[in-house]
Amino acid sequence: MNRFLLLPFLLSSFILSAQNKGYEIKITFKPFKNQYIYLGHYSGKSMPIDDSIRLNDKSEGVFKGTKPLGGGIYIIGFPNKDRYFEVLVDKQQHFTILADTADLDNRKFVNSPDNTLFIEYQQAMRQRGEKINQLRQQLAGTHGADSVKLSKDIAIADSAISAYRRNVVAKNPNTLLATLLHLMEEPKIPPAAEHPGGRYDSAYAYRYFKNHYWDNINFFDERLARTPSVLFEDRIDKYFKTLVYHNADSVNKEIDWMLGYASVSDEMNRFLLVKFINRYLKQQYMWEDAVFVHLFEKYFSQKEYSWLTPEGKKIITERAYNLMANIMGNPAENILLPDSTGTTRNLYEVKSPYTLVAFYDPNCGHCKEVLPKLDSMYRNKWKADSLHIYAVAKEVDASPADWKKFISSNHLEGWTHVFYSKAEETSRINASIPSYSQLYDVQSFPTLYLLDRDKRIIAKKLTWEQINEILDYRKK
Repeated sequence: MNRFLLLPFLLSSFILSAQNKGYEIKITFKPFKNQYIYLGHYSGKSMPIDDSIRLNDKSEGVFKGTKPLGGGIYIIGFPNKDRYFEVLVDKQQHFTILADTADLDNRKFVNSPDNTLFIEYQQAMRQRGEKINQLRQQLAGTHGADSVKLSKDIAIADSAISAYRRNVVAKNPNTLLATLLHLMEEPKIPPAAEHPGGRYDSAYAYRYFKNHYWDNINFFDERLARTPSVLFEDRIDKYFKTLVYHNADSVNKEIDWMLGYASVSDEMNRFLLVKFINRYLKQQYMWEDAVFVHLFEKYFSQKEYSWLTPEGKKIITERAYNLMANIMGNPAENILLPDSTGTTRNLYEVKSPYTLVAFYDPNCGHCKEVLPKLDSMYRNKWKADSLHIYAVAKEVDASPADWKKFISSNHLEGWTHVFYSKAEETSRINASIPSYSQLYDVQSFPTLYLLDRDKRIIAKKLTWEQINEILDYRKK
């Protein structure tokens, strides 16, 4: 081949290679002139800023970087950051945007098929949505046969939207828009005639919905991490809230499954780990302590991440250590502390079907309200239910004399009373022994634990009313 004939080919290859390096998004954004605008992306419920440029006196500017942007939904922010419009970023990162605030819905893109398709989709959805809204407004003031017809028309319009989305996906299967549309669609449970035995089976419906919930959605696709929370993050929340059994083993299994796929993508791994560790840092159910400990042991204790600050690692580690010793269903740590006579009283020597361990501060205002109520329940009901109270008074500001006065003035009789002094806690810490405060995760007063005959944790950090309900339930 003539070497001169190679020149156009070589130039073409060079241009393609250059386009693959970094990003270059040219924009004309009227009417803004000599003002800064911003390029950011969705990250769940937040929108981090990736770049900013100052438009010239012709409303022109260029977002440019040497490294490619991660795929996902990005935003172009107005100068005052109070408004924005969305842009899709995927493989093609050298394109032009022509936008005017007077008609943002009809913004134009050059050399960006993804965004041209995105605009067409948004316009089609807007038209269909307006039609459905009109039908619903008509339905609100209609009765009889007309309302039946309008309801049918709305159902047909809804079906048309689903069909339109499926058609877009079929024609553009590998695009970012197709992935976003998969996120919007939930499984359709087959009609009763297609169920086992030809009838509706609720168990089958549940299994089908759960098994197909993540169809066409890949946890290694980092573009999912750069979408609004309503698309991906809320979908995860719904999955764990409505489809996963509410126990630690089931939740841990699902988390490991998701992170197993996400591990090939640093961004998705980060996104899911941050989501899960924040979600289970503040437990909504008692059993979620085991989920947090599982996350720590498998994903944080022996691993380092560039995105995790030392302060963040410290918070996670300390919280995990506080929970490890008091996971639901596990034996509680033994307590050996002196009573008012100086005699050491051993928690495990309490022989009772139920033991209520109560950490409190004699000078705590809330404790002064709660502990007499505990005593009332103990005298009138719990003692007959074979429950014994092991009360641990922690020295904060109260002296041993204050503690003894608190017991006598409130007539807290029949309990096992022990005093946890500052000196005892300091001694344990200096000897590298976890304090009782850490072992029982005492972060506020009073902190209540309900133990069974073998001192396994039945419930923790509940109100006295909730403990009473648990005792009633267990009696049944």
